[in-house]
Amino acid sequence: MPVDVDAANRALAGLRPFPVAITTIDGGVANGLMSLSAGSASIIPEAPRATISLTKYNKTHDMVLNSGIFVMHMLSAEDGQIEKSLEILRILGGSSGRDGDKMSKLRTKNGVTGAPVLLDAHSYVEARVTASLDVQESTIFVGDVVGAEVFSDAGRLRIGEAWSKLPQEWIEQYDANHVPQLENARTRRFGTTV
Repeated sequence: MPVDVDAANRALAGLRPFPVAITTIDGGVANGLMSLSAGSASIIPEAPRATISLTKYNKTHDMVLNSGIFVMHMLSAEDGQIEKSLEILRILGGSSGRDGDKMSKLRTKNGVTGAPVLLDAHSYVEARVTASLDVQESTIFVGDVVGAEVFSDAGRLRIGEAWSKLPQEWIEQYDANHVPQLENARTRRFGTTV
């Protein structure tokens, strides 16, 4: 029986409400991207873990795979901070690290692993990778949290709110940039684009 793809997508919709900024460093080079595939990976409160899923198309994927470290940042929805959150989203989500340095445009400090921590984020966890799972077009990374900080008590930015505040021309460019990533994922999963 074939899968009802529309039903599957409706059932899965909304399960990734928070955009997260992922940063890392490898060989002295820092980079980052935006992701909707991140979360907690431990039920043990005294031993937190984080999980991220990165597509293999992205430079940040290869850097996390090589370095074994990542920082996962939540963004703030607070009125006074939302412009900074949208700036992070536009910079890290608007272009590839292969096209040039994105990190120098953002306020950062070095985390305990040396990876960049975004100072205008809502909060972050820094992790060392303990396990990974190759899922054809992506890799799921699980890391033990080695550093964390909360910069704001405000609510965290949700993707729907962020998208409603981004300029239309940026969204159009994002969509155009997403096409080769999607084609790469289809090729990795199915062996050809469909």
